[in-house]
Amino acid sequence: MRSVQIAADGHEIGRAQAMQAEAAGAEPSVLMNPVLLKPTTDVGSQVIVNGRPLGNMTASEYFRNKKQLIPHIKNAYDKLSTENDIIVIEGAGSPVELNLLSDDIVNMGMAKIAESPVILVGDIDRGGIFPQLLGTLDLFAPDERAMVKGLVVNKFRGDISLFESGTAILEQRGGVDVLGVVPYIRCDIEDEDSLSVKLEKNKQGIVNIAVVKLPRMSNFTDFDVFSQYDGVAVQYAAHYSELENADMIIIPGTKSTISDMKWLRESGMEAMIKKCAQKGTPVFGICGGFQMLGKSISDPHNTEGGGSISGMGMLDCKTVFNEEKTQVRTNGKFNDIEGTFGFLSGSRYEGYEIHMGETMIGGNALLDKGGCVKDNVCGCYIHGIFDDEQVSEKIVKMLFEARGLQYMGGVTDRRKYKEQQFDILADAIRNSIDMAKVYDIIERGI
Repeated sequence: MRSVQIAADGHEIGRAQAMQAEAAGAEPSVLMNPVLLKPTTDVGSQVIVNGRPLGNMTASEYFRNKKQLIPHIKNAYDKLSTENDIIVIEGAGSPVELNLLSDDIVNMGMAKIAESPVILVGDIDRGGIFPQLLGTLDLFAPDERAMVKGLVVNKFRGDISLFESGTAILEQRGGVDVLGVVPYIRCDIEDEDSLSVKLEKNKQGIVNIAVVKLPRMSNFTDFDVFSQYDGVAVQYAAHYSELENADMIIIPGTKSTISDMKWLRESGMEAMIKKCAQKGTPVFGICGGFQMLGKSISDPHNTEGGGSISGMGMLDCKTVFNEEKTQVRTNGKFNDIEGTFGFLSGSRYEGYEIHMGETMIGGNALLDKGGCVKDNVCGCYIHGIFDDEQVSEKIVKMLFEARGLQYMGGVTDRRKYKEQQFDILADAIRNSIDMAKVYDIIERGI
């Protein structure tokens, strides 16, 4: 489930790359993520090049064509090289998938383009650290193995001193220095890999917000802010029964709106959402979730596979997919609203829009820039709208008050909190890795 956001230059990049830039004190740029894959089916993805959609491709189509992307990747790297002293290239998966090596553009293929030294990282938490690192070294071609200048053991649980013999084995058999053993670190930083944990480990809170677990759900980080409020639990609901006792229901974004609308209908989710809304439960849709709350969704240009479907009809709006994607950072304020969400009237918001659809509003607009609201149901296109404390805190207070409970408080400064989490990670890395050796590797190159 790939999360994305809009960089300052108006282009679409992965949320992970944006977070990494933020941690480094750099402005996120499309140059940091020139090729982005957004899965739309089990065997296909939308391919984003330089922040703009190139088209939908099956896995086989992508592998046949990905060498054509090398000039775009090299151009991005060359531009970054003129603006920065150090560039970190993050690989993906294993660098020795032997059947894919001839077309590799993300691991050793990219390292060769950049003529970059390589640090090989293994995840000991998954087990098998020795075959991971030593096996990878053995499978490298001689010129590739020569590019590897250090090893790192990541996510070690327990007493690191117990792995001293393991370090010696890696260095002796691998012929490469182990730069450090990084402990398993608990810090609250957005992480694509943590989504499975978020989805599986639902805790109960005093106030429970249910996020519908759509099959093609996107931008799951939209809701992280709510978990930072005392007494609030964010639960990802895969079955309609998990919605029944929720204090609020959120329908998230999706990479395949019509397909996920069919799933909502066939799974019983749609009926339960309507049942909950009828008894007063607040319902909020974001992007694709907003579209599904409307009367109809049509894809005449085959943007997401084509076809049309009736929506849930809970909001007076209709959506038609366009050939051009809307990608923009935005800010503004909520309109004067009646009903359950009236407490948001006049509140400021900011965020970003990433969508192919254009929604025609027949009812009351939620925001000064669109969206729709009716009683206790509303929706809009703004990803990140909950990140503003003016919005999230007011929603949480409303949910506590609706249950006759006293608001328990939460994070008062999200920006400061995020910086603190970055510092926790940075300190742990510096304390566990020989940074002098890392800088020496950078200076020496290959």
